[in-house]
Amino acid sequence: MINATLEGHIGRITLNRPEAHNALTKAAMGEMQATLEGWADSDIRAVIITGVGRSFCAGASLDELGDGDWDTNPLTPLCAAVEGFKAPVIAALNGGVYGGGVDLALACDFRIGVQGMKMFVPPAKLGIHYEPEGIARAVQRLGAQMARRVFLLAEKFEVEALLAHGFLDDLVTPDRLEACALARAETLTSLAPMAVQGMKKTILEISQNKLDLAAAKARVRTCFASDDHAEGLKAIREKRPPRFFGS
Repeated sequence: MINATLEGHIGRITLNRPEAHNALTKAAMGEMQATLEGWADSDIRAVIITGVGRSFCAGASLDELGDGDWDTNPLTPLCAAVEGFKAPVIAALNGGVYGGGVDLALACDFRIGVQGMKMFVPPAKLGIHYEPEGIARAVQRLGAQMARRVFLLAEKFEVEALLAHGFLDDLVTPDRLEACALARAETLTSLAPMAVQGMKKTILEISQNKLDLAAAKARVRTCFASDDHAEGLKAIREKRPPRFFGS
């Protein structure tokens, strides 16, 4: 159910199980995580994650919720892999986002939604405790009070509320989703990758209250000493777009 392609500097992962609202099986989660791991050493500069059909993702497949040991939920390391991936990740939300799909969306750096989509997290209606890492991510991204509404009240959110509360960065009509996601990815590929990836890591560490200041300062020094920094200054002087190679 996972279609993955890497073209140039842009990776694309498409969830393709529309008959089940793109609910993720354990095998699909492992495949998706393996895809990201396989891209880690490439010159990738942006990733787009999207879905096929009326929904982006409904989280873990309900068919498997009673199977095996869910003390180690495979959705948790997958979302951590998305969040910690070296290049920025764009969620192109083609439709509704439900359950663990909300955590997957929040693990991305940017979220583009479409008119008519909804967001709903139902564990409180199923007698399930949402993964603590996912709750923490929601608190970091949306704030504690919004997280209470999402998890404790199992409230359904229309698209206008998702935009107002910062769940979405952009809202477009369905026919504009692909173009908007690609434009965002192309913007990222045009920027200095060492700077973008270094600042992504620093932002993540700050949001988790885990900033390694010495490592962040080292990233600052590396960027100042890089060929990309010299190219950026040269491009400004020559009044042309810069050409960055990540060195």
